[in-house]
Amino acid sequence: MNELIEYSKNTKKLTFALQLQSILKDTVNKQPRTLTRVGGQDYYTKMDEREVGELIFEKLTSSYSFENLVCSDDVKESLNFFMREHSSADMLLNYDLPVSNKILFHGPSGCGKTLASYVLAGELAKPMVVVNLGAIVSSKLGETSKNLAKVFRKATAEDCIIFIDEFDSLGKVRDYSQDHGEMKRVVNTILQLFDYLPSKSIVIAATNQSDMLDDALLRRFDLNIQFDLPNEKRILDLIELTLKNGKFSFDHKEKLPTIVKAAKGLSYYSVQKTLQTAIKRSIFENLSADITNLHAIISTTVWQDLLKEEKKALKKGDHKVSNT
Repeated sequence: MNELIEYSKNTKKLTFALQLQSILKDTVNKQPRTLTRVGGQDYYTKMDEREVGELIFEKLTSSYSFENLVCSDDVKESLNFFMREHSSADMLLNYDLPVSNKILFHGPSGCGKTLASYVLAGELAKPMVVVNLGAIVSSKLGETSKNLAKVFRKATAEDCIIFIDEFDSLGKVRDYSQDHGEMKRVVNTILQLFDYLPSKSIVIAATNQSDMLDDALLRRFDLNIQFDLPNEKRILDLIELTLKNGKFSFDHKEKLPTIVKAAKGLSYYSVQKTLQTAIKRSIFENLSADITNLHAIISTTVWQDLLKEEKKALKKGDHKVSNT
């Protein structure tokens, strides 16, 4: 399990690694001693919890820029203004003006919240500490506040951006009847960490359900940016970005407006994923002996079918959630 966690960590599958880490730590807490037979002898061993706890955050650097982000003009303007604040932080401080350093990204899944955080990290040339708040609060609750304080101390000492994904998980945990007092203390810890955050440090929180967040937490954010599903223009921008290397073209370009309309209602992630899958399938279906030809023709029919399948899968998932 540790090897799988380490592999997932190295391949940037952070959410999966954090989920495994949480399961493993819960198991260790329930069964602190493990019976192992070596050379005919029985040994009881206990996993070092410090090793497990390392995955509450992941430090990384980003090479993303605004060229990698497709979003609404309002979102891009807000992000640009935020960057301008930090590039002019010394001037603002001379005027005794605060520098915005706490941002909340909210909106449907797959609409660019995580990518936007990577873009800010890349544009500001700051390393990013990625935190999964769900993994922190699912570990032993008595250590939750300590873990949060540790992450903030490390990030502020190393001048990092703190990115907290699934921030709504805190609100959901506070709804539980058990350990309610403990979770109140966790919220108070976050409020204090926010209040004493140095102006040059940045916290970005992302959530799909901002209505689940505590009101006191919401008020602490300097910027509240909403990410929406793409309209037809944004879908065309995403297609252009995906095909910018010039190696691909559509077999029936005149069908593109119809396909774009069919893609409305899907997230940026779903649109790009189905397009990339259509490209790969088109390449496999049209393999030729000329391996030097690096230009591929994308089947619009294949992409249309993939978009239909994606919408069906999403509707099926929404139906299950509504029944639950």
